[in-house]
Amino acid sequence: MARPQLRYVCQACGSAQPKWAGQCPDCGEWNSLQQEAAPAATPFSAKHSLKAGGQKLAMLPLNASIELPQRLPTGFAELDRALGGGLVPGSAVLIGGDPGIGKSTLLLQAAGRMARAGLGVAYVSGEEAADQVRLRARRLGLADAPVQLAAATSVRDILTTMASGPAYALLVIDSIQTMHSDQLEGAPGTVSQVRAAALELIGFAKQTGTCVILVGHVTKDGQIAGPRVLEHMVDAVLYFEGERSHQYRLLRAVKNRFGGTDEIGVFAMESDGLAEVPNPSSLFLTQRDAPVAGAVVFPALEGTRPVLVELQALTVRLPSGATPRRAVVGWDSGRLAMLLAVLEARAGLSFANHEVYLNAAGGIRVIDPAADMAVAAALVSALLDKPVPTATIAFGEIALSGEIRAAAHAGLRLKESAKLGFTRALAPPDTRGVGGLTVAPCATVGALVDRLAGKQ
Repeated sequence: MARPQLRYVCQACGSAQPKWAGQCPDCGEWNSLQQEAAPAATPFSAKHSLKAGGQKLAMLPLNASIELPQRLPTGFAELDRALGGGLVPGSAVLIGGDPGIGKSTLLLQAAGRMARAGLGVAYVSGEEAADQVRLRARRLGLADAPVQLAAATSVRDILTTMASGPAYALLVIDSIQTMHSDQLEGAPGTVSQVRAAALELIGFAKQTGTCVILVGHVTKDGQIAGPRVLEHMVDAVLYFEGERSHQYRLLRAVKNRFGGTDEIGVFAMESDGLAEVPNPSSLFLTQRDAPVAGAVVFPALEGTRPVLVELQALTVRLPSGATPRRAVVGWDSGRLAMLLAVLEARAGLSFANHEVYLNAAGGIRVIDPAADMAVAAALVSALLDKPVPTATIAFGEIALSGEIRAAAHAGLRLKESAKLGFTRALAPPDTRGVGGLTVAPCATVGALVDRLAGKQ
């Protein structure tokens, strides 16, 4: 074994010297050289060192001029919105969702529309036979679309076919969990197979400029099955959400290297496939003539799109000694527990003897923190049995101190609400009205309760 060589390292500038000296010859600092053992140099370390033998990289400045990528329209404005404006050539997109939610239907419709627009499109199914895909295309009215179709699971066969044929603008793989690489042992769907297959397909996309869309299965927790690194490898990750019992579907972007995140596209499942919904606010609002206690409209912000959602609350009084239940659909249950505690500590309202039920109408899931005030208004309205006027919206974030904080992009929320006919907003202080919509400012939850109870 080689003996470690001694060296003397300056503690001020870091220079290494073969022998000790009172003054560092590089920086001139006195008594700064200290003895350290240099790493032992062995034939193995010299042979396997990564400091030499490689290709020198061309380093560019951060402000180097670049051209913005050209987007490919998919034929769906809602899908283009979720992608940030369309598909980027050479990008890899992963789309996941529950079984039967409509992933294959959406991609087959997008592939058919892009093929009709003159782009080369290939659709490879690893789960269905080619005839099954043709039957679905016939039901969707896409039987005459010039989409190149194949049923295969071998990554080698797919890449060989893509390399030998004409250049394609889009390649759809349905799904990545069914793909198999013969370079590794194991059945399709295992962690190693999913990672290897995705790596080969993503490499093909970067080399040829073909956009690759991978369909991913999800687990019972709603996460995409397989290794988590799969979501890091791709350029964009989309989730197709919604209840199969509901007509409406949400396409949510959670990662996008070429655009913003948290954008959504709204679709409706119809007899002839998925249809776009240009005005999603109308889907999540209940049309009624008279106001109902516990119902409050909240202008949620999904990416850059304001969507009006009706939040519904119900409180049921229980006999003393019974354990109350808290049930939430479409919102965070932990956030509900926090709001109930704030209302009791800061506004003097007790929900200890009441069961509390909260629901976001239409099957949408609300993740906007500005929903606190709308939820609190719905809870207070249900507890006091005093309806909130139908032309009223509410938004604002509630702190543990009971203060109501300002919400982001209040102008967008108010503008969308005024466009749909709302005339009054329960909002944080310093919020300015838009058009014919007036603002009733509430600085604390106590002021909110007083306003809803008619004391202000």
